[in-house]
Amino acid sequence: MPLDTKFSNCHIVTDDGVIGPDVAIGVEDGKIAALGTVDSVPDADETIDLEGHYLLPGLIDCHIHTRSPGYEYKEDWKTATAAAAAGGVTTVIAMPNTDPLVDTPEHTAEMFETADRDAIVDYQSYAVVTSDNLDQIAPLDEAGVAGYKVFLGTTFGGIEPPNDGELHEVMGEIAKTGKRLGFHEENDAILSHYQAQFEAAGRNRPLDHSLSRPVIAEAEAVSRTTLLSEDTGCPVHMFHVSSGTCAEIVARGKARGVNVTAETMPHYLWFTESVMEEKGNVARVQPPIRDEAERELLWEAGVHGDGIDCFATDHAPHSDEEKGYDDPFKNTWETISGFVGLQAELPAMATFVHDGELPLQQWVFMHSTRPAQIWGMYPEKGTLKVGTDADFTVYDPDHEWTLKRSDLYSKSKTSPFDGETYTGKATKTVVRGQVVYDGEDVTGEPGDGEYVPVEDTCGPYP
Repeated sequence: MPLDTKFSNCHIVTDDGVIGPDVAIGVEDGKIAALGTVDSVPDADETIDLEGHYLLPGLIDCHIHTRSPGYEYKEDWKTATAAAAAGGVTTVIAMPNTDPLVDTPEHTAEMFETADRDAIVDYQSYAVVTSDNLDQIAPLDEAGVAGYKVFLGTTFGGIEPPNDGELHEVMGEIAKTGKRLGFHEENDAILSHYQAQFEAAGRNRPLDHSLSRPVIAEAEAVSRTTLLSEDTGCPVHMFHVSSGTCAEIVARGKARGVNVTAETMPHYLWFTESVMEEKGNVARVQPPIRDEAERELLWEAGVHGDGIDCFATDHAPHSDEEKGYDDPFKNTWETISGFVGLQAELPAMATFVHDGELPLQQWVFMHSTRPAQIWGMYPEKGTLKVGTDADFTVYDPDHEWTLKRSDLYSKSKTSPFDGETYTGKATKTVVRGQVVYDGEDVTGEPGDGEYVPVEDTCGPYP
């Protein structure tokens, strides 16, 4: 009996290295059935020639905002996952600051029902923890969330965090679930203090927003939550680490044996805070993009050290009006933070690989394997092993191109990556054996994406 599909003539990136170009991978019933030379992989009902491009285990973005339910004018599951498919991303994990919040099993079910109907790639979601749902930890675990999220710093939705006493107590409860608690790690008292000072002084440039949120606000929150993790045994994750200073704190926690992981974003590695003077509020984000010294340290202590485990985007869609697209240098306090990134993450990271700043296998590990491990999806996701999900990201490492607003599938078209030039482009995105992006168009349909069950996320880190 022939296989369902044979992806042929490619370089395959595995844990053992890069093999190719005369190799193929065979798929049966959505699973990897064979991997080897073109001749050794059995024939299939359909053979797809990958033209010598690189086939990676499907990229996982463990930090996106779909805005649905509740804020569909910004984005929804269909448009967000279409952007994911076009960006080579095969699995996404959504943030819980929707309306209603993902804070109860009932609201979790609503989120998953919406995703099941509309998602084009595979999906999961976090649950939020506030002072109002401290008794919901076990029920939310049973509802199947990937993990938990606390918003320590001011962000979209104005979600108040638990106080430190409540947080310490609830972390003990989360530790019992075998899942991980992630943080928006900024000290809100510091943020509020300096924002008030800046506004009173009439400091309202886009760069002033960044300067009002100093690295110490992020560093204090990373330090505090790492200490709470050490005391409670609760595994923790630092979302959107923007600074090398904080990457060093994470690395020191790991050295003490704390189960702490962290992610950073392409925009923190690609830009410096000078982008605020070049592109204005289009690049406004929280935590903000830092100066050159912090970016260099983020590469050194984070990506090339022990401080950063994985890459994601914090894909955060807003309308052009909310971002001030027509007047990007207007009063920054009248605009909003965040921007889309799902279609920019692969080309940005591929460019770093092309330029010799990041080894190919390390990129794959940090953008596929490691997030799958952290959030309990491994080995079904994040690997190319026989019997696991046939999720593939295929890209041309030599394709030079410039990203434009018109390329974006998101409802939101405002991004500092608009107009940036890259080397490396997604040419196929495959979810459980199905091509959902063919290099030109998104070919997947709403409902093609499936819920990803998770296992224990408390496991050891490398």
